[in-house]
Amino acid sequence: MEIPRIISVDDHVVEPPDLWSARLPEKYRDRGPRIERHKVSMTITGGYGFTVDDPDGKDCDVWYYDDLVYPFTRLSAAVGAEVVQNEPCTFDDILVGCYDQTARLADMDANHVEASICFPNILPRFCGQAFLEREDKELALLCVQVYNDWMIDEWCGGAGYGRLIPLTMIPLWDVDLAVAEVKRCAAKGSHNITFSENPVPLGLPSLHSGHWDKLFAACVETDTVINMHIGSSSKMPSTSPDAPFIISSTLTFQNAMGSLLDYVFGGVFERFPDLRVAYSEGQAGWLPYILERSDKLWEERLLDTTGFGSNLKQPPSTYMKQNVWYCIFDDETAMKNRDVIGIDRLTFEVDYPHADSTFPHTKEVAERMAAKAGFNDYEAHRFFRGNAIDLYKLDKYYGIMK
Repeated sequence: MEIPRIISVDDHVVEPPDLWSARLPEKYRDRGPRIERHKVSMTITGGYGFTVDDPDGKDCDVWYYDDLVYPFTRLSAAVGAEVVQNEPCTFDDILVGCYDQTARLADMDANHVEASICFPNILPRFCGQAFLEREDKELALLCVQVYNDWMIDEWCGGAGYGRLIPLTMIPLWDVDLAVAEVKRCAAKGSHNITFSENPVPLGLPSLHSGHWDKLFAACVETDTVINMHIGSSSKMPSTSPDAPFIISSTLTFQNAMGSLLDYVFGGVFERFPDLRVAYSEGQAGWLPYILERSDKLWEERLLDTTGFGSNLKQPPSTYMKQNVWYCIFDDETAMKNRDVIGIDRLTFEVDYPHADSTFPHTKEVAERMAAKAGFNDYEAHRFFRGNAIDLYKLDKYYGIMK
């Protein structure tokens, strides 16, 4: 089977070292995000830790931003590395395509990828949590806006237009500012935001509170898709504090599953029927059971007014198949159940430049996935390309043809 040119709905950009220091107002540059090179050692015992200016450490580019000290580690930019470990690294150690547009486009060409959506990566984290956590919110807002302007005008501009698709952040701490930033970025050409899969662990109101309805209304008004990456709640599932990390890695899908149920049973899609939501790296093999279980409970408790039921007007599965898209990178169970999930709900990711990335062998990986799943040409086109075009309206906004 000939695999169509791939559209990846989950990649990352390593923020260039001068992204903020070259663009913030002069008075903030000694406090805003900036890179300094130090000797750093990493420790694993008792959780991942680090020591800066350790004479026995390795050269490391360290992000500084007010009270934040954040070393750059190999796991965030693993492509091209022979051995992938959680170890300090510098910009000299990574592929230039991690942060340079020209090199990224060349890497995409070599990897059979036409278009890519890139989440924030190191300093901001996946939905801008670093800016939420800093005390100076005037500086934090400027940092968000500087990033968004760079994302739209530089990373996704020029030769990158129509290939690197803008994904912007919002000021999470103020919903009115978030609405304003959604509208500002949409006017500049970004119709995608990154948002937390669950705001509660970040100290923010839940999806059930109604607090975020202004944001959802703004997204519908501006045709903006809400994108949520696994880990964007800054909390990963586990069973106990001393459980090995492989348990958390196996359970990561629970974050997407719980978030989906919040949106559905919180009535978000009923209030905003045109809202589009995408889960990155959440897989979908778990979805058939959730479709079944949620519909059964909804039907059994439809008339329950004691708080154990739901007042949704339609079965929950309706919204899960109407408003939501799911991202897969190696989910054979979802492939086997695509008739239940709906082939038009599934999208594909490359995850460049993370350790799990299929770069530079993505086409071969896609061929094996398609063969093992028994795809026909229509299914292959939908999964590797067409669904992303429909979700993000890439034909309308960026000239990408189906």
